Amino acid sequence: MKESRGGVELSEDDLALINALQIAPRLSWSDAADVLGVHATTLASRWERLRAAGASWTTAHLIGDPKRMCLAFVAVDCEMNRREQVTASLAAVPEIVTVEEAASNRDLMLTVVTRSLEEFSTKVVSRLKETEGLVKYQTALCTRLHSGGGAWRLNVLSRAQQNALGELARSAGSGAERPGAAGEQLPASHLDLLPYLARDGRATAADIARALGRNPATVQRQLNRVLASRLLSLRCEIAQRYSSFPVTCQWFVNVPAGRHESAAAEIRTIRNVRLSASTTGPTNFVIIMWLQSLADVMDAELALQQKVPGIDLVESVVMLSTVKRVGWMLNEDSTASGAVVVDAHGLELAD
Repeated sequence: MKESRGGVELSEDDLALINALQIAPRLSWSDAADVLGVHATTLASRWERLRAAGASWTTAHLIGDPKRMCLAFVAVDCEMNRREQVTASLAAVPEIVTVEEAASNRDLMLTVVTRSLEEFSTKVVSRLKETEGLVKYQTALCTRLHSGGGAWRLNVLSRAQQNALGELARSAGSGAERPGAAGEQLPASHLDLLPYLARDGRATAADIARALGRNPATVQRQLNRVLASRLLSLRCEIAQRYSSFPVTCQWFVNVPAGRHESAAAEIRTIRNVRLSASTTGPTNFVIIMWLQSLADVMDAELALQQKVPGIDLVESVVMLSTVKRVGWMLNEDSTASGAVVVDAHGLELAD
């Protein structure tokens, strides 16, 4: 990784490491070394440099599965001279996991994850109503999450390497699981671990035990249970400017009733897709892509029309900037600032 006037420049080796952690976020350095052909200490050092530069980071967040919690997309209009204050106020709300500034007839686009629809009303809607300078908001509730940002890949590794890493990730996951683990309710003592995993998706039981003042063996059992519950999405993020896809576009579309699953399957074959979901509201489907340029918006729309017969592209929204992405506050250049807003009594963790 080299220094440049714009910050840092990622090498192919850096991108390969990030790609590996996208597939297996908690991959051990020794296992990564076997697949990437690079010494484990070199990989660990490279990862620390990437983290320190805010170029890449690992995190964990509530998965947003509508069968178990509430995922919502909220469009916000605000007074022009108070847009900055409104943005900062909403970004400070833990349940509002992503905040983006939009180039459209809406000012901000929010992604919200709460444990229930009731919590969405009490913790988020009430905050929207109290925010000075916020003029209007419109909510689309997710009824089915087809794919999320955690599944997006750089795809710089060979197919054999990706398959090997996928197998390692599955093996690590199966080791933590037990019958009935997925979907079970977690006690408060286990939920205490979530802020530390949000801050570092690779945090070890020893790391968390030191922070909480608990016995490491106890925390290891709790961590295994948290990971097996599938409440969380573990992911490795990259600053968008280094991804080769600096443009974010979100589409609000209508898909014919009964064709959502088949549409989602076709949409998943488009590598640029970051999210696809069925929703309530004026339209019934949301798609988010990362693109190389604004010129690619038209190409993406053509691909959607070719792959999904009957799709109606109602509105496209290009994002001007991302202020917060799944809990992490970002700098203007899309790198991580180091501050993470998490759902733990308003706790904010930072370097």
